[in-house]
Amino acid sequence: MHSISLSNVSKSYGSYKAVKNINLTVETGELFGFLGPNGAGKTTTIKMMTGLLEPSSGSINVCGINVWESPVEAKQKIAYVPDQPTLYLKLTGMEYLQFVASIFKLSADEFEKRSTKWLHLFQLEERAHELIEGYSHGMKQKIALCGALLHNPEIIFLDEPTVGLDPKSARTLKNLLRTLCDNGVTVFITTHILEIAEQLCDRIGIILDGEVIALGSMKELRKQANNNQSSLEDIFLDLTGNEEQQNIIEELAKAGENQ
Repeated sequence: MHSISLSNVSKSYGSYKAVKNINLTVETGELFGFLGPNGAGKTTTIKMMTGLLEPSSGSINVCGINVWESPVEAKQKIAYVPDQPTLYLKLTGMEYLQFVASIFKLSADEFEKRSTKWLHLFQLEERAHELIEGYSHGMKQKIALCGALLHNPEIIFLDEPTVGLDPKSARTLKNLLRTLCDNGVTVFITTHILEIAEQLCDRIGIILDGEVIALGSMKELRKQANNNQSSLEDIFLDLTGNEEQQNIIEELAKAGENQ
């Protein structure tokens, strides 16, 4: 069974089609990277998969459950951390985690064990009883990740998860994601840091103007690019039309030389 399945999924806003007939499957235990320029449709697609935005057409299943026909059952299986997490700033970090645990009906023992584990991993134990409003952006990102992991989700959706994290925390997160996937959790990640996607992801999808224009492992993407040495950055820029911007940069460089 596919962990995630999108069938002819589209999203329109009036006459504007933000996402166009996407068909995509992600396997259980896969770390899948979803890449694209700003405005390409990445976040819109994630919001539809997590039940935050209703598709204009098509169907989305997670763990075999239709997200819009059985939303509560589907959301019990998933976790979502956006690039700008919405948190309750007047709660402490621990109070926020207790709130999340109450939604998923975790027992006191389960909460204590899991919260201790995740707070320790992200080095938040000493700050857990401070108000979230006093946290840095990176700390807010980390407490959101702790909350997302509390109920042992089967699928984790992460939108730009390393934004705001210090290098050590970013490395911790990357190692954690790989370990989770090796243990059968599915991770669906968007990022503009292409090196992360190239190093981590089992497969990568590239979206442009609401359409998936490339899909596969790095080996498969290199084959599509007819270059076995291509980096993901090279492939991405070739596919998403970097030529015009490069020409402008070259013209600016020439103008500088002539001054």
